[in-house]
Amino acid sequence: MKAGREEDLSLTVPDDVRMARADRMLANLHPDLSRSRWQKLFQDGRVWMDDRVLRQKDKLRAGDAVQVSLPPIQPLELVPVDMDLDVLFEDENLLVLNKRAGVVVHPGAGTGSDTLVHGLLHHCKGSLHGIGGTERPGIVHRLDKETSGVMLVAKSEQAFHPLAEQFAERQVKKYYTALVARVPGAANGSIDQPIGRHAVHRTRMTCRADGRSALTDYSVIEAYGKAAALVRLQIHTGRTHQIRVHMKWLGHPILGDTLYGFRPALLPDTAKALDIPRVMLHATEIEFTHPVTNEIMRISTPLPEDFEDLQILLRKNYPVAESH
Repeated sequence: MKAGREEDLSLTVPDDVRMARADRMLANLHPDLSRSRWQKLFQDGRVWMDDRVLRQKDKLRAGDAVQVSLPPIQPLELVPVDMDLDVLFEDENLLVLNKRAGVVVHPGAGTGSDTLVHGLLHHCKGSLHGIGGTERPGIVHRLDKETSGVMLVAKSEQAFHPLAEQFAERQVKKYYTALVARVPGAANGSIDQPIGRHAVHRTRMTCRADGRSALTDYSVIEAYGKAAALVRLQIHTGRTHQIRVHMKWLGHPILGDTLYGFRPALLPDTAKALDIPRVMLHATEIEFTHPVTNEIMRISTPLPEDFEDLQILLRKNYPVAESH
């Protein structure tokens, strides 16, 4: 359904379906609309049969013909902005892009008109099918402002809810690459430490016993003397700042991440002058099930230029040891 246009929907209960409540029956017959959206349609008197407005608790049986009036999708009150997006995959239901470092995902207090949502509204103009009755991109997960890499966006309600469920059920595989201070003693390992809000600094997260469970696997890809290491990570949970918090807990904060423990004093004298442009964290790869075709999707993107530039400097100044 496109923005600005009301549509009528006709649904007939199949002959092989048992009698059930109208709200449950219609949600099963037309799963493109969420249950909360169906609830709102009933409350607004937009569902009827034989010129009679149906209530949610009314019963429907085989052969019943139901009419639904879908209200126009309301445009999101943001001005679309032409933004140079690096799109890795796109179809009518979803989009996967390579987010640049420095781009904020959601509009909010203190943000301008250059968020990723502004850019997506422009890129997807005319192809957004409405999520929760609003013409908007469905952000099913997010990356921090300074984190670059693979990000998944729903373009339709049919895709949004199954994708959100996959993330909630931990069915999505997410892989990252980071440059960290010093070299972990073990070439690979797991960090199983619960994460919660910092008791004093409320904008930060921290490892704490009463936090929510969080699990991160890591492996060292390349070591630069004792100064730094390139690390591959997989997160099995999706806690706020999870990788950044876990790497700080391990004693190897991400280069440039001053919020979570990085400072030049952690590096050898010869490395303190390195130009570290940002938090050196990149979402390398994502694996999920396509919500419509059920195809297993595995999409990756190479390290960005600022990563490669910093690696060149590290390789130039320190003996390189690769880990397999």
